[in-house]
Amino acid sequence: MSFLSYIFGPTLYMEYRGVPEPQRKVYEAGAVEKFGEQILSTLSVMWSVGYYTSPLIVTFLYRRGYFVADSMPTLAKITTSVGLIVIMSLVMRGMGRKQSRVYSNMMKALEEARANKTSGELRRFDIEFSSWPVDFDVKSLTGDTKKPVVTASRREPLRFATLPCEVIAYLAINTFGLPMIYPGSVKLLQKFMRPMLISGRAKLVEDDNGIRYKIKTIDSNELDTLFIDNRIDNVGNGKTLIICSEGNAGFYEVGIMGTPVALKYSVLGWNHPGFAGSSGTPYPHQDKNAIDSVVQFAINHLGFSVEDIIFYGWSIGGFSALYAASIYPDAKGVVLDATFDDVLYLAVPRMPSQVAGIVKTAIRNYCNLNNAELAEQFNGPISFIRRTEDEIIAEDNRIETNRGNFLVLSVLKHRYPKIFGVPQLTRLQGLLSKPLEPYSIPASEEKLSMSRLITYASDEGKSFPMLIGAEYSEEVRNNMAVFLLRKHLRDYNSTHCTQLPGEFFTMPWDIPTEQGFVFT
Repeated sequence: MSFLSYIFGPTLYMEYRGVPEPQRKVYEAGAVEKFGEQILSTLSVMWSVGYYTSPLIVTFLYRRGYFVADSMPTLAKITTSVGLIVIMSLVMRGMGRKQSRVYSNMMKALEEARANKTSGELRRFDIEFSSWPVDFDVKSLTGDTKKPVVTASRREPLRFATLPCEVIAYLAINTFGLPMIYPGSVKLLQKFMRPMLISGRAKLVEDDNGIRYKIKTIDSNELDTLFIDNRIDNVGNGKTLIICSEGNAGFYEVGIMGTPVALKYSVLGWNHPGFAGSSGTPYPHQDKNAIDSVVQFAINHLGFSVEDIIFYGWSIGGFSALYAASIYPDAKGVVLDATFDDVLYLAVPRMPSQVAGIVKTAIRNYCNLNNAELAEQFNGPISFIRRTEDEIIAEDNRIETNRGNFLVLSVLKHRYPKIFGVPQLTRLQGLLSKPLEPYSIPASEEKLSMSRLITYASDEGKSFPMLIGAEYSEEVRNNMAVFLLRKHLRDYNSTHCTQLPGEFFTMPWDIPTEQGFVFT
C-alpha cells in the first residue's frame, strides 16, 4: 500500500474483540499521528464554524479593506501558511499510521473488503464510514424484486405573483431552515457527539451482536445501518423485524433501538441522510428513498417478509415510518412515539408572525412532513404513544396542544368517519386535554364494541374508511369512540427524549377475526 493511502485513509476509532466493554480496544494513535490529527481536527472545527458564520466574516473582512488589491499579498501569505501547516500535518498523520500495527491491519482488511466486495475482516474495526464498501445497492435489484421508487416532488409550480416569497423560502430552507428542522445533520454537532456514537455503536456490536451495513439508495446516497438478528428457530419476537426511524437529532447508536432490542426483536436501525455515517441531506425526497432502500435491504438481503416488519418511528422519524407503511401496505404494523401530525404547525409558532407566509411556502414546497396525510394511505395496524410531559411537539408543555393528539384524531376520523362525528371528536379532545385516566367503559360495553367491529369487518372487510356506525345511537358512538381511542393510544408520563420503556412497546392493535375472538 502506498504512503498516500495511509495519509488519506479512514479514521480508525476502535478494534472489536468480542469481549466485555472494559476490555474493548479503543484505537490510540501514536504521538506523531495524534499531533498531526489534532492540528487537522482543529482546522476542521474552524472551517465548520467559519462556514456557518461566513456572512459575518466576509462582511468584517470587507469593511476592514482585506478585499482590495493592496491586501492580496497578506491574504496570500496567510493562505500559504495554512496550506503548509495542512501538508505537514497530513505527512505526520501518514507516518504515524504506517508505524501502527493496528492501523496497518485495518488497511489490509479494507483493501481485501474492496477487492472482494464483502466486509469480512473489516467488521473487526470501527472506521470512518465513508470508506466502508457498499454491502447492498438498491440499483442492483432487477425484475419484480425491486419496488418502484418515486422521487418526491420538491416544490409546487412557480407563480409570478409569489415569486419573491418563493425565492426567500428557497434560500431559507437551503441555508438555515433544513438544519433547524434536522439539527442532527449539522456536522459540528456530530463532531461533538462522536464519542457517544462510537461508544453506543460498540455496545450494539459487541453486546448485542450487531452487524453494520452500508446501503446505497436509488439516488446514490450511502446509508449507515446496523442490524441485530434475534431469529432463533423462527420463533418468539425475533421473527419480527423492527425498523427504527430516529428523530431530527437522533442516531441509531444512541437512539430508539434499545427498546425493541431488549425485548428480543430483530432490529434494523439506520441514520437519516446526512446523519453520522450516512451521506446526503435530509430533504423529504432523500429520506423517502432512504427508508425505501432500508426496507428493500431487509427483504432482499436479510430475508424478512413484509408481513413480518414493524415500522417504529420516534418524533420526526414518524414521517419515515409512515411513508414506508404507505408503500409497503402489507407491513405488520406501525408504532409511532411522540410523533406530530404536520410539521407546519410546529414551525409557524416558533417563528416570527411576520414571516409566517415564507415559513408555510418553505415547508409546503421543500419540507412537507405531513404525517396525517401519509397515515391515511396505510390500512394496517397502527398505534400511538403520547408523552404527557412533551416539551417539543406541545406548546409550553401543555398537553392539550400536543400535536400527537391531532394525529390520533385525524387517523381515527379517517378510518371510522361514521363513528367520529363532531360530538365524538369534541369529547375526545376533552379527554386528550389531560393524561388519560384508567379505562372507564364497562367490560360489557367493551365486548359489544369489539363484537360490532368484528361483525362489520367479517361482512364488509377491514379496508378503511370503514363505514360502521351510521345507524348507531349517539351513546353507542360515544362509547365506541372512546374504545377505539384507548386501543390506539397509550400515554407515557415522560418528556420527549426519554428512552421508551419496553412495557410501552407493544404490537399495534388490530380488529381480530371472529375465530380469534372469544366471547366470555
